[in-house]
Amino acid sequence: MSESVYKIIELVGSSKVSWEDAAQNAVKVAAKSLKELRVAEIVKLDMTIEDGKVALYRAKVNLSFKYLD
Repeated sequence: MSESVYKIIELVGSSKVSWEDAAQNAVKVAAKSLKELRVAEIVKLDMTIEDGKVALYRAKVNLSFKYLD
């Protein structure tokens, strides 16, 4: 059994629909250039406000991926 090494990066995904979509967008975009994604942890949820209304949902995500041998 080989040991593995993982890198953790922080991303901020955004969506006009929901925090769930914002988190999914962060992972979806990261998956285009990173391989072996493992765990996504929601660290913080916030939103931007424009004219007294929610304009954008944002999810800060810690995402881990495996270093390839």
